[in-house]
Amino acid sequence: MRLKKNVILGAVVLGMSMLALTGCGKSGNSEEAEELNVQFVPTNNDGSMEAKAKPFAEYLTEKLGRSVNVTLATDYSTIVEAMASGQVDIGIMPPAAYVQARDQGAAEAILTSQLGAYNRETGLPEEGQYTGTFKGEVLVRADSGLESLEDLKGKRIATLSPNSASGYIYPVAEMKAIGIDPTKDCTLTTVNDIPSEMTAVLNGQQDACFVFEGARNVFRSKFADQDLFEELKVLYLTEGDIPNDAIAVQPDMDDALKQQVKDVFLNMKNDEEGQEAMSLWGHLGYEEVDESVYDTVKEYTERAAE
Repeated sequence: MRLKKNVILGAVVLGMSMLALTGCGKSGNSEEAEELNVQFVPTNNDGSMEAKAKPFAEYLTEKLGRSVNVTLATDYSTIVEAMASGQVDIGIMPPAAYVQARDQGAAEAILTSQLGAYNRETGLPEEGQYTGTFKGEVLVRADSGLESLEDLKGKRIATLSPNSASGYIYPVAEMKAIGIDPTKDCTLTTVNDIPSEMTAVLNGQQDACFVFEGARNVFRSKFADQDLFEELKVLYLTEGDIPNDAIAVQPDMDDALKQQVKDVFLNMKNDEEGQEAMSLWGHLGYEEVDESVYDTVKEYTERAAE
């Protein structure tokens, strides 16, 4: 009888041991599953952003307490595809890309970024002023003789991806509103990044380019031999306000993790490493998101595609 009890006890202990080992195995797999993938769209494609992605990954790894990989999207559409396929957990997404992913059920905004406000007369930053929206900007050479949006009919225009709000969607939609269809009445050339757009205008390859408000100030250091404020002028600012970038996550992300990610981004402006990370996209901080502001982007996207 005692032998039988010992056998039963041994079986129970063995079973508990196996369960514990199985639990350890699951825990290990869980930790692997907790690795997060973050992606953002670089403001330029000169290779400098890739080197800065690693410190950002290390920063997030430390703050979130789990391994984080940071990758660069090759363009606006690839970050949408990455979110839709589940390859990316957190996307730092330009507004039009976010709306596209949101409408596919592949992204949920948890925050929106704060940008520095610009003086519309000088084109320079307003010290200490922040904004949740920005304008699209059409730049031309200062000596071009072009004075209005109507003057762009028949001209050569450098644009960003058709998924870019300021680099395509908003100016195209507003040109169509005044009776000029730039896809038919102008020659559009898609360019990889804003510095390349401005270079094409400066050297006469293009007559105009579509950029975001304040682009001359943001990229002036890349044109050491040229004064962007002297050589380029703002021909037009879009009437429509464009919401800032969204910090978006997979909609099915655990609520506790969403809150943790949210807290990390909200606190970035409070430490030097966080500020350096935000500078990758020109962000100055983050705030609660009003989802309805992104609906305007959807309306403009439809108008630009008409």
